[in-house]
Amino acid sequence: MDLDGKVAVITGGTRGVGAGIARAFARAGARVVVCARRPPDVPAPGTEFMPLDVRDAEAGRRFFTALPRLDVLVNNAGGAPPRLLTEAGPDRHARVVELNLLAPLTVSLAAYEHLRRARGAIVMIGSISGSRPSPGTAAYGAAKAGLEHLARSMAAEWAPDIRVNTLVVGMVRTELSHLHYGDRDGITAVSRTVPLGRLAEPSDVGAAAVFLASDAAAYISGASLLVHGGGERPAFLDAANAGPGPVADKESRHERNL
Repeated sequence: MDLDGKVAVITGGTRGVGAGIARAFARAGARVVVCARRPPDVPAPGTEFMPLDVRDAEAGRRFFTALPRLDVLVNNAGGAPPRLLTEAGPDRHARVVELNLLAPLTVSLAAYEHLRRARGAIVMIGSISGSRPSPGTAAYGAAKAGLEHLARSMAAEWAPDIRVNTLVVGMVRTELSHLHYGDRDGITAVSRTVPLGRLAEPSDVGAAAVFLASDAAAYISGASLLVHGGGERPAFLDAANAGPGPVADKESRHERNL
């Protein structure tokens, strides 16, 4: 998965998952440009920072016009603080949708000509919140569901010049994990609900993003790759108290006869 000579832009690449993606691309040999409204406290090695508010369409056009080349765009900028629907007004929920759905579309359109010339790739950073109920982050989950659909439509419209895929990311351990999962004991307890026994690290997401951007994924477009450690253990398994009764025994005998 060699990206030597490639130019990659990572939106929201200054911290958390975005910083992990930026580091992974730099290790793979790419020239990495990270953009956000504010510079990182500690720049990732092998990356350069350029300011950009991804919600500003005109600023996005200027940003990409200034780049001599672009091979990979990772639409990572996004997020939302936990808040119940009734605890915020419509304007706030609209801003969450703008950042997590409309901004990736705006940025992708601004980068289109560069990517078309390079026969490049777009990687959307989605979330499992887009495929399951997300109480406390409902607008965010709805936006991420839309982002996954947007990526599939872009993949169909922009083929064969540009590949577009989505990483559907589960729970990740970052500097902001405490906002969602609580203290160390809370994070440990949440980790036990994941089949692989831990939260993802930003480097896990970065490695998957590098794969989708590389020639190793040359025939993959319009896909959604789950990066969630096996998902979530179904709650009913812990709640059920049924034993191996007659129905279970009958089913077991039937399975042995197959």
